[in-house]
Amino acid sequence: MSLETAARARTDAELAAIAAELTTEEKVTLVVGAGMWSTTPVERVGLRGVVVSDGPAGVRGTGDVPGETSASLPAPSAVAATWDLELVARVGALFADEARRHGVDVVLAPQINLQRTPVGGRHFECYSEDPVLTGAVADALVREAQARGVGMCIKHYIANDSETERTRYVARVDERTLREVYLAPFERLVKDTGAWSVMAAYNGFDDGETSAPMTEHTPLVEGVLKGEWGFDGVVVSDWVATKSVVPAVRGGLDLQMPGPDGPWGDGLLDAVRSGEVDPAELDDKVVRILRLADRVGALGVAGVTPPAPGRRATAAPETPALLRELVARSMVVLKDDAGLLPLDLEALAVRPDGTPGVVALLGPAAVEPFVQGGGSGFVHPDHVELPVPALRAALPAGVRLDVHPGARSRLNPPELDVAERCTDPVTGEPGVRLVLLDADGRVLETRTDPTWRGWFANTDPRAATLRVLADVRVDEPGTHELGVGTVGRHEVLVDAQVASTSDRVVAEEVILASEHNNPAAAVVAIDVVEPRTVRLEASLQVVHPVGYDSFVRGEIVHRLPGPSAEEELAAAVGLAATADVAVVVVGTTEEVESEGYDRTSLALPGNQDELVRRVVAANPRTIVVVNAGAPVELPWLDDAGTVLWAWLAGQEGGAALADVLAGFTEPSGRLPWTLPVRYQDVPVPSAIPQDGVVHYTEGVDVGYRGWERRIVEHGGPAPAAPFGHGLGWTTWEYEDATLAAATTEAVELDVTVRNTGARHGHEVVQVYVEPPAPDADRPVRWLGGFVSVAADGGESVVAHVRVPRRAFETWDVAAHAWTLPAGDHLLRAGRSVADLRVSLAAAPAPDPLQTSGRSTGPDPSSED
Repeated sequence: MSLETAARARTDAELAAIAAELTTEEKVTLVVGAGMWSTTPVERVGLRGVVVSDGPAGVRGTGDVPGETSASLPAPSAVAATWDLELVARVGALFADEARRHGVDVVLAPQINLQRTPVGGRHFECYSEDPVLTGAVADALVREAQARGVGMCIKHYIANDSETERTRYVARVDERTLREVYLAPFERLVKDTGAWSVMAAYNGFDDGETSAPMTEHTPLVEGVLKGEWGFDGVVVSDWVATKSVVPAVRGGLDLQMPGPDGPWGDGLLDAVRSGEVDPAELDDKVVRILRLADRVGALGVAGVTPPAPGRRATAAPETPALLRELVARSMVVLKDDAGLLPLDLEALAVRPDGTPGVVALLGPAAVEPFVQGGGSGFVHPDHVELPVPALRAALPAGVRLDVHPGARSRLNPPELDVAERCTDPVTGEPGVRLVLLDADGRVLETRTDPTWRGWFANTDPRAATLRVLADVRVDEPGTHELGVGTVGRHEVLVDAQVASTSDRVVAEEVILASEHNNPAAAVVAIDVVEPRTVRLEASLQVVHPVGYDSFVRGEIVHRLPGPSAEEELAAAVGLAATADVAVVVVGTTEEVESEGYDRTSLALPGNQDELVRRVVAANPRTIVVVNAGAPVELPWLDDAGTVLWAWLAGQEGGAALADVLAGFTEPSGRLPWTLPVRYQDVPVPSAIPQDGVVHYTEGVDVGYRGWERRIVEHGGPAPAAPFGHGLGWTTWEYEDATLAAATTEAVELDVTVRNTGARHGHEVVQVYVEPPAPDADRPVRWLGGFVSVAADGGESVVAHVRVPRRAFETWDVAAHAWTLPAGDHLLRAGRSVADLRVSLAAAPAPDPLQTSGRSTGPDPSSED
């Protein structure tokens, strides 16, 4: 039998037969990771290890190739902001190509938890606050990737919507909310898409009857996921989430990651031999892993193991262009009252007086953009297209581009350039001196590192402390700030002054909380009159986390003397005042948006708001660009004429922004979440557990549904921009909505829209469902379906929107089943949840012979 023949989808009986050839010991090794990123091979039955990798915003790889880079995608929220499923499918194909490029079989993505609160630390890593949009986007991406033989692991099952105490808290969600909101994307991805893997979350879940960690939650994993939905893939633990043997086995977990240590690596074989675990339970998990291996091409025939996917150093040639288009299309025009999008390049090329124009590019994110959020989604980009050179290339020859950061967005000073400023105090060589010590202070290793970047990995298991010593040259007169950002037990001295000290010994919890990624640095201010050197001495803990490689974290930071914050603001405003157009790019940083911790504020960090206020006052021809993944307050929104939301854009962000400003690609994105005016207006303002429990008291009114409830029942407050909002660069008229079909499966609408502008453009036709009568137990309205269409200026196009039966159904708690409420629902189509133009009443047919629906024409109650 050839490998090609063996690679076909095997039947359950064939997989069971292979499992029967394995010993009990081999079966146990199969359900425990072989290491951080792969399962265990059994070559005698033709099974190689299945390789997995993190990947919400790019496939990172396994870290075993020095200098490995990846295509850096925009944050998942940006992908969802396109609302274009054909474009998203192309992203799914890119995921598959990137996985194979890195020798990866299964990508740990997408994250289909909902954006329950904008302060959630991984908000940017989720698609949307709406279950329908989230499910549709994930379906398009996963379906395309898996069609190319790469598995996608949907995560995190379930209610993993906060980062604070994320490995310990219990989510308490009522049954109806769970079914109608949080389970909905997972149900679609399992039943309709056929996802090959699901990740069990860190958190616990309380469904009113069972309260247990998700790796042990039998009713939700064995009962709903595998039983009711028929999931035949692998349930994998989040990394180091497995805490037990028998409860996790009975709970439905199939694969403990990582391994080979941990509860299952230490105790599962004994549990099987003692009879605590039924061999049939183990066999079911083994068959599931063999099925996954078969699907990704890791299972050959007896004695003949398929090779791992071939690695490539570079991305496919078409990747940068696809990402550039994706990023530009994802950008959302919040407002353009000033009519500045796109820029008038002809007017900039030659002013009325015959001289070339001037563009001021300002803001910290214009100089150093925030391209990806912190945490496990981080990749090392193949390259990064920066705004300054990209915009300079897009502008006509002769146009002057004045650049200034103007404000400060980061809490930590910049990273020190070790190669440029440091020498080993003993040898005098460039770099820092590293001395590795054991617990008794004995030296295990000594060396000079000429390019220290704050990480020391794969340390000796005996190691306890790393001493970092350097003489730092400080030449510039003025006040220098010098220090180290670290985690764990440490002492940091700068010029013999204590910068920071701690006796706290840490382990894997700092990884799970992402504390190690961007540790806050304590600094010492050094006044310099004439050039000299400053001695830096740091004793840093070697962290030995269970399930992860040992490491030391010690980022050396250094802020040079320079202008004050007020002087920087004044310089930027001066450039804006004399420019024909000012572009101000402001946003968050990885210190704010990251896995591992939740936000405590929606304010832009630093003094960026003040920069925007002053620039807008100095030049009304200002375009404000927001470089952030999750909502932030924009207190100057009413005063700014043009505002563009540009997301965490990945490697092609600068080029895509230039394409949008220059008019090469339409910013056709629509918000996948609601933008508040003020933090205190947010329906769910906190992600912090109370006594270890996160209470989902808002019920089904998640996201925009909560906003709509308060607007209808209490008159507000209204958001700064509603869910689904986005202007693009043309205008649209909604002419009519007619009922195309009403079957037992769905209601289908034809919505006619006309591009009333001069440019070709994209429109997202959104259809919202309202109950037959106001109902306190149901949302005011909710997204039922959508479609992206395109038309030239003056052209009409018909958008065919399918609203599935499930959009009309509710969960009957007493019957534990879905039910269809009687009566026609109002279906309203428009540009956002707050801008609904046409409507009709309809309902799915109770049988193939019965339909219901009538056109009501334009909706007089809609906002224009």
